Amino acid sequence: MDETTQLALPQTVQGDPRTLTLLDVNAWFLPHEQFRQLVANIQRDGCLTSTPLVWNDADSGRLIVLSGNHRTLAAIEAGLTSIWWMQIDEPLPRQRQIALQLSHNAIAGQDDPAILKGLYDELESVEWRQYTGLDDKTLDLLEKVDVASLGEANLDFASVQRMFLPDEPERAEAAFHAARATGAADRWWVAGIAQYEPVLDALETSRAAYKIGNSATALGVILSVFERHLGELAEGWFDAAAGVRNRKGVAPLETVFGVREIPVEAAAAVRATGW
Repeated sequence: MDETTQLALPQTVQGDPRTLTLLDVNAWFLPHEQFRQLVANIQRDGCLTSTPLVWNDADSGRLIVLSGNHRTLAAIEAGLTSIWWMQIDEPLPRQRQIALQLSHNAIAGQDDPAILKGLYDELESVEWRQYTGLDDKTLDLLEKVDVASLGEANLDFASVQRMFLPDEPERAEAAFHAARATGAADRWWVAGIAQYEPVLDALETSRAAYKIGNSATALGVILSVFERHLGELAEGWFDAAAGVRNRKGVAPLETVFGVREIPVEAAAAVRATGW
């Protein structure tokens, strides 16, 4: 058979992943943490969401996984007893087998950083963000996104530098100017140096609590906790013990209701009271 002959359409087969033979030599390497995340995702889904490519080697009687070895192994470790795969039944020369294996691993698209960030930001749940398997390196998007890609993605964002400065005015001013000279940013957020360690501790605690690896998701955990305690910010304008306000001005509605949004029915009832 000509090794460049077109393949017949593979058939979809369902069976026990333990009956499949994994490659002895696989050039595609999956780091341990990514493999553990893959196993966790499969356990959550209860199935494979992408199918391996398997070759039915009639001479040896083996079903050899040409592409999807890690998915197959992860499915076994996740406890699945049945998965779907695409199966090639026709004879394949060794050269064609290698070409298929390498092409499935090598030919892949590239993420548009702006679009990737936009999609990631749509995920409100910490669990779904963890599910994506994206890490700090992948999520370090602000340095990768250029003006052209932002225009294509219609993505609005501002780069922010957070600086923790000493209490002494002279040292703080010098540090602030030095920091501004090292990199461009649309905004600068300034905090006391005493807050630096507590911020790092909060990130580390959220990472440990949810067993997550990247700072973006850890910050999402902190923000989720903050959202659940919005009502406690009323201490800034309301003396609960005395039942009176303790300052003039206005108060954020979130500190009154404890949430940023309320059901339409409740909103209508509030409007009906004449607020």
